[in-house]
Formats: sequence, structure tokens, C-alpha cells
Amino acid sequence: MNQAKIKRHLDKLAMLDDDLRRGLQLVQYPKPRIREQGFETLLSAIVSQQISTGAAAAIMGRVRELLPDMKAEAVLRLPAGALRAAGLSLRKVEYVEGLARAMADRRFDPTEFPAMDDQAVIDAITALRGFGAWSAEIYLMFSLQRSDIFPAGDLALRIALQKLKGIADPLSEKQARDIVDAWSPYRSAGSLFLWHYYRGAPT
Repeated sequence: MNQAKIKRHLDKLAMLDDDLRRGLQLVQYPKPRIREQGFETLLSAIVSQQISTGAAAAIMGRVRELLPDMKAEAVLRLPAGALRAAGLSLRKVEYVEGLARAMADRRFDPTEFPAMDDQAVIDAITALRGFGAWSAEIYLMFSLQRSDIFPAGDLALRIALQKLKGIADPLSEKQARDIVDAWSPYRSAGSLFLWHYYRGAPT
């Protein structure tokens, strides 16, 4: 979503949700988040799992040196141990090689995703080892720019929602999804706002 669309969707949500309206007055509008579609973004999702942003960026830098054209087929031509030497765990190497093999064999084709509905994309991505619902939903939001996604598995989103709503106890994924059901069909803009609110709201 571009900035104008984010603003338009959040303005609609602000008319429906007084808590969001007050939060928006505090932190203003979030910036767009746009990622390329395809192999590199999916590989980056694997690299980023359970490590800091800085560590993930360093590893991706080394992976790009190994794969300057960033093609799935090129992964399968790498010498044994190259991805491990770049900093990936053994498990993540398995995930990257599985992704590359599925794309090279045409069993998994992200170029088909724009024509597929949200759930079909989630099903296709999560069928691969190493990808859960969160990774699929982030791809839908940032790469496919879908407008009604709420990645409830994201802890920062749930903490921000809990704070926005003045709820004492931590929210489960189901509780968070139930709360933001009323934000449909603008939940992606709502999610962007919650990340922004998480970083910028007064304590």
C-alpha cells in the first residue's frame, strides 16, 4: 500500500474505532512497507527467523555475495557448506534448499500468487518446510500488498493492540484476531499502525 492508501484506510478505521483514532492522534500515520515478490524475499524470511535484525542483515549480505543473481537454481549449484559458512544454521540451510528445489522444479511458483486469494497463498507458502502462517501473512502484506491481513503471530502487534485497548492481560493470537475482526477489510493498514504504535506510543 502506498502512503495515500494507508491514510485512507486508517481514516476509515478511525471512524469505527475510538481507541485507534486516539492512537493515531498520538503517533500519526505509518510509512509503507514494500518488499519485492519472489525468491529473495522468501529466502530472507528464512534467514530472519529467530535472530536480530542486524544479524539477519549481515547474513543476507553474505548470501547475496554467494548468489549475485538471487535465483533459486543458483542455490542448488552452490558448493556444499557454502550457506552454512555464510551464517545459516543447518536447519535454515535445509529450508533454503527446499525452497530453491521447489521453485526450480516448478512445484512452487510465486509468480502465480497475484492471481490467488489470500488463503490459497497462505496454504502454498506454509506447505513448504520453514514457513509458518506469520511468514505467509507478511509476504501477503508487504510483497503482494493485500489490504486485509493481520499477522496475529507477531508478538509486537499483540502487545501494541493490548496497549491500545487498555487490556491488562497479554492477548492470545485468537483474542487478537477477534478484536481486529471489526477492522476488516482494512486490517493491513491497522497492522502497520500497530507496529508504528508499538515503537512510538508514550509509555
